[in-house]
Amino acid sequence: MNRLFQWTHRFPIIRNKYFLAVVVFLAWIMFFDKNDLISQYQDRQALYELQKEKKYYQEEILNTRRQLDELLSDSKSLEKFAREKYYMKKPNEEIWLVIDNSPKPQPK
Repeated sequence: MNRLFQWTHRFPIIRNKYFLAVVVFLAWIMFFDKNDLISQYQDRQALYELQKEKKYYQEEILNTRRQLDELLSDSKSLEKFAREKYYMKKPNEEIWLVIDNSPKPQPK
């Protein structure tokens, strides 16, 4: 008890009830509240990931719209798309599918 008294005597601000109340309040807000610092960090990371996804999907929508405009305006591109994606063919025409069975390099 004597050591505690010496420590508080050396730093009188520790005996101040307002200082103690502020310290307890800050500790509560930083570690024990439902919106503590860890939760705030995790929420910020999730928001960042969602913003990246949003940007990706907006770019994909723009690419798809450009492709759709091209398909609706040009009959040659429509025919190319139908042949490549849906394997459509003209009458009296054969389609050869070449399947590559060689091993593909693994991404690092």
